[in-house]
Amino acid sequence: MNYKIKISVLIVFLVSLTLKMSAQDLPYGFPKTDRTKLNLNQDWKFHLGNPEAKNYEISVDDSKWESVTVPHTLKLTSLTLDGLQDEKTQLVFHREVGWYRRNIEVNNTSKKIFLEFEGAHQVTDLWVNGKHVGQFAVGGYSPFHFDISNFVKKGTNQVTLLVDNRRNEIIPPDPGPFDYVKFSGLYRDVYLVETNPVHVTFNWETLNSGVNITTPTIDVVNKNAVIDIKTSVKNENSTAVNCELVTRLIDKEGLVVLKLVNTSEIKSGQEFQFNQIGSIEDNVHFWDIDNPYLYRVNSVVKINNQEIDFVENKIGLRKFELDPVRGFVLNNKPIKLIGANRHQQFPYIGDAVPNALHYKDMLQFKEFGFNIVRTAHYPHDNALLDACDELGILAYEEAPTWVSMSQDGAWWDNLEEAARILVRNHRNHPSIVMWGAGVNHRGYVPRVHNTIKQEDPTRLTASQGARWTGWQTSGLTDINANMLYGPFIWDRTEPMFAMEGRHGAKGVAPYMRDDLMTGLISWTAHAYYTFHPTHAKSNDKIDRTRSGMMTIFRYPRPELDWYKTEFKKEPFVKIVEDWKEGIEEVTVFSNAPEVSLFKNGKLIEKLKPSNDTSYVGLKHAPFHFKNVNYENGSLVAKAHFNNGKSLETKKSTAGKPYAIQLKIDSEGRTFTADNNDVILAYATVVDKNGTTVTDSKNMIHFSVKGDASIIGDKATINANPMFTEYGVAPVLIKAGKTVGEITVVAKSKRLKSGSASISLIGNSLNEIQKNAKPIYDFASERVDLGAEDQLLQFGWSPWNGKDDSNNKFSLKNFPGVKAELKNGSNEGVIRWLGEMNVIGKYGFAYGDGVISIDAKGMNLVLNNLPKGTYKLKSWHHAPRTNSDLMDPNKDKMKKLQIHKLPYEKEVIVSVSEHKIVSKVTEGKQMQWDLPGISEIIFKADGTNPVIINFNGNGNKGIWLNAFELSEWK
Repeated sequence: MNYKIKISVLIVFLVSLTLKMSAQDLPYGFPKTDRTKLNLNQDWKFHLGNPEAKNYEISVDDSKWESVTVPHTLKLTSLTLDGLQDEKTQLVFHREVGWYRRNIEVNNTSKKIFLEFEGAHQVTDLWVNGKHVGQFAVGGYSPFHFDISNFVKKGTNQVTLLVDNRRNEIIPPDPGPFDYVKFSGLYRDVYLVETNPVHVTFNWETLNSGVNITTPTIDVVNKNAVIDIKTSVKNENSTAVNCELVTRLIDKEGLVVLKLVNTSEIKSGQEFQFNQIGSIEDNVHFWDIDNPYLYRVNSVVKINNQEIDFVENKIGLRKFELDPVRGFVLNNKPIKLIGANRHQQFPYIGDAVPNALHYKDMLQFKEFGFNIVRTAHYPHDNALLDACDELGILAYEEAPTWVSMSQDGAWWDNLEEAARILVRNHRNHPSIVMWGAGVNHRGYVPRVHNTIKQEDPTRLTASQGARWTGWQTSGLTDINANMLYGPFIWDRTEPMFAMEGRHGAKGVAPYMRDDLMTGLISWTAHAYYTFHPTHAKSNDKIDRTRSGMMTIFRYPRPELDWYKTEFKKEPFVKIVEDWKEGIEEVTVFSNAPEVSLFKNGKLIEKLKPSNDTSYVGLKHAPFHFKNVNYENGSLVAKAHFNNGKSLETKKSTAGKPYAIQLKIDSEGRTFTADNNDVILAYATVVDKNGTTVTDSKNMIHFSVKGDASIIGDKATINANPMFTEYGVAPVLIKAGKTVGEITVVAKSKRLKSGSASISLIGNSLNEIQKNAKPIYDFASERVDLGAEDQLLQFGWSPWNGKDDSNNKFSLKNFPGVKAELKNGSNEGVIRWLGEMNVIGKYGFAYGDGVISIDAKGMNLVLNNLPKGTYKLKSWHHAPRTNSDLMDPNKDKMKKLQIHKLPYEKEVIVSVSEHKIVSKVTEGKQMQWDLPGISEIIFKADGTNPVIINFNGNGNKGIWLNAFELSEWK
């Protein structure tokens, strides 16, 4: 999260936000506890350098320090790495320290007060009110927190940080080398967290801290799941407390589908782990790459029946495995893992990336059909994993190393601790299926594998090998994850997975045609900063970034569009090359079986996809049109689909640069007025006909009208004006703090200017209020109707009725409410039937019941029902016995004839002015078929009985087997 608070102006605002929230601040049902979480990203004071200074002293004058927001980098960086010729150990670049200061407001010193950091490069010291609180020195990619409860006073408190990015021999990935740049600064979100002294701990504190959610059983065939939830609560009171933990599993609609309650005494100073387990069988939604359904796990701590603390996690119910024959299997379906490696860095700002850009990266992955990301080569931001969860992208995450392994024991201790924190922090994300358990290139590392398995035995560990060294197997780890750029050793005794490799159609094809080649995470999604001395652009005068299926500005290179043909369902066609002098061969990407190519309106050729052997395994190989002699004008590619439809695309010869077309990349995201959100825009140089001039050399100058700015505008990093690549000049725009419209303008000499606008939306600093969603924890009860010999199970309440008697039932989950079942008139007959042994999921419920024969049907009367809205779900099935010689009830069938009574094939359910029609099923084997089910919503006035009538049109019997009464929204 990326917001900050001005010290001198917004103190009053801070005070109001840190107070316990009232009922109107949160949606219905959301817990209102002592926990607050305030975003502290805005309005820090910053000073670069002077590590030996005593800038933590209260008397230090910071009025001339720079005002900054978090995420923050010590220095903006040009695309040429500021002209430095550093080496891969990064001896000089960003090897500095930063001092950060701000004030916080504390209003209740009886609470626990924490400062939470998602990440800072790379050793962080904290002082509060001039006193040293502590140091975090595990590494720059791990989250951490400080307990400042004993250092704060009521009112204003001064916080000072020293963030030290100097080279450190014992903190991975130092001492290096590494093929990327480790940037600097307080570059991830910061929070002020306040809790009750009895509170849920942070996940990363110990092996058993926080909330750990696993799913021991995921049955996608029978559609059920078991959820195991371990929650650690610490009592920092001076006396023991009797503590209740209420955990709710909540669906997308806000409905509680599982509720678990446990109590325990927690002694003073004790951290106690609650162990809760439950299952769901009805309307289970599974998480997968096409339907990433997320449940919420809301954990509430109560003392004396008062809610005092809570945390909430999102989970997805999914089952994955590595099968030695089928490869990677998700929810019983084999899938190919196709995606890209991703570095978190962006141009100019380095690692200081706001959450919206992390999300946008994964949205682009989805756009091209990728289903997996590897977080190369370190733990990435929480926002990235949140995006993977929400969008349906699998993740492979690893501890921070590259190639080197130190011989210093302290280095290994920090690597192990970084791996533990990584797992604890992200273990509840359904997107994560693999942990890297090695050192890049060097293969598996037993200590890392064992550490990760101790922390999380449920996921795969990956070996991280390479063909240049080490044993070419999975070794101790679960999956042989190798770097495949050329020949490799593989005896096919186990599946192979490319954690790195080439990209494009020819790169992917071998994995698609071989079941034992599980997938390919290509290197790399985006161009990235590196001091690698031999790469193709290492001495480039304007852009030294390396590699990338997209530029570092996230602009897709032309060849990337092939992925849309192979991994997306939407019809697609694209001409790859520009239509210009010298072109003799034209490549077309399409998921159609045939493509026609026209030159200036004349058909050149109609082709099927290439049958080159390098493409074997692909569903949609590229189309290669050869001997296409260039003529000034245009090419049209027409894709012909099997359904008779077609799709066309056009490439024209570009004329002279004439104008700029500007587009702000806002699709799928918002732009927040938090003083630090960043959005990209692209200025495209076009000719008079709107054709992109891809070889244009124009420099584009950007400006902004409204409360926003151009990143690098006033810095000497060559960000503005900007050069073009593929005819496009990119720019990063930073939000201000004022809600409203901004307009970006792009200009260049002798070109018609372009502009585009976007609105900045409001920002909330209160993380709990911002993320809160309704919880509908409705009372409900399932009632199984039948004679006294009915077979009851699975948490249903038995209503054992008798023929021709006054049948009433007290609902246990609705105190004081009595249900009554009777005919609509005095002329009817009610017969109760016991267990008939019907096979089916809830066969015990609809294998018995009651049948009423009455011209006015049967009434279910609910007496003393409190005022409110309710839902009644009812089951209607005509049982047919499945008895055989082993059935102890078989003699009943010889004399019992209730099930042979004529019955209505449809039942009309009505209450007040509401009416629905439901089918009535029949049978003894309902293994895969659902019985007749109706659902009707109604209101009770709290005074009069509610009468639900069940009737038909043929004056035959009405079957009612069971019902479920629920409160409703």
